[in-house]
Amino acid sequence: MFKSSRNRIIDKSFQVIGLATTIFGLLILATFIFYIFYVGATRIDWAFMTNLPSRFYAKAGILTAWTGTIWIFVLTAFSAIPIGISTGIYLEEYAKKTRLANILEINISNLAGVPSIIYGLLGLEIFGRFLGLGRSVLAGSFTLALLILPIIIVATKESLRAVPQSLKDAAYGLGATKWQTIWTQVLPVSFSGIMTGIVLALSRVVGETAPLIVIGALAYVPFVAKTPMDDFTVLPMQIFNWISRPQHGFIVNAAAAIIILLIIVIILNGFAVFIRNRASRKNNW
Repeated sequence: MFKSSRNRIIDKSFQVIGLATTIFGLLILATFIFYIFYVGATRIDWAFMTNLPSRFYAKAGILTAWTGTIWIFVLTAFSAIPIGISTGIYLEEYAKKTRLANILEINISNLAGVPSIIYGLLGLEIFGRFLGLGRSVLAGSFTLALLILPIIIVATKESLRAVPQSLKDAAYGLGATKWQTIWTQVLPVSFSGIMTGIVLALSRVVGETAPLIVIGALAYVPFVAKTPMDDFTVLPMQIFNWISRPQHGFIVNAAAAIIILLIIVIILNGFAVFIRNRASRKNNW
């Protein structure tokens, strides 16, 4: 009896502590966001969005930074998503369950926890120097694609693994081939889980800075990138550059750029979540 009461007290205490720490973290986050909007909201206007960088904070804008962020996001998505999904399908549906395959899957899972700066060093050597892409948008996109590939692969494998075997057996019983079963039955059912992994991976892309610094992305770019081979900058690097300046005006600019970055992340993630939820309702089993 005494032991049971003690366990209930411990359980209740854990719930209270967990709730308190959650509320504390949310309050800290809300305070930061409120301060950023309070400082930077008045700085956002059309000129701020369309001006090039400048050493005068009143004339400085984020045109090169937000266009570079969109460039990086789109090219990374087109590079990583097809390869990641295809690799996940092969490992889960086609690869034989040998010891080598198990080692490969373990290593892929472990790669998701490797510090991002390591991928920057890898991208610098392979894409920047060996392939001669230099400090281009393409080099940055390929580097970030390597960074998020393990996340997409693992999400794809787990989503495919969750599909009931009875669904596959029914398709085989009707005469479908293995690829027809995967394409028409397995992928539509698992699409929601795959999209969840893609959303998490692309959210990381928008905010990453360390790999791009390593490959040589510039903090100051006086022109808009027009091709994948142009030099570039991104919003996180522009924000870091402004934060390091002593003038208060650049701090205001950095807060405004953070707001724009948050808006971009919310819009892109919202679109991805919309696609995921729509597919989930359509293929609800």
